[in-house]
Amino acid sequence: MATIDIEQTRNQAKALLDSRIESVTDLVRTRQRIADLREQLAEAEREDKRAYVRATKDGWSPEELKKLGLESAAAGRRRKNAARTTAAATDAASGGEASEEQ
Repeated sequence: MATIDIEQTRNQAKALLDSRIESVTDLVRTRQRIADLREQLAEAEREDKRAYVRATKDGWSPEELKKLGLESAAAGRRRKNAARTTAAATDAASGGEASEEQ
């Protein structure tokens, strides 16, 4: 019967596990980065809303701001959501799936 080297087998197993641990560690770091960026985006959107409200309180009308390319963020989101809903409904009616890139 062949001799099995326990130390060599343990080292090989550990190397395999280390590789798996490294990949899941990278995944966790990436997911945390996504969570951090989402929080930063949410804070930036809150700041944008406050700044828009300040501008309107300082006398700028929504129409004037829109002409300057500074439309309310809520209006932009409504328009994007409406476009997604329309595209998804059109795609669903044709039997396909809605595109993620919209």
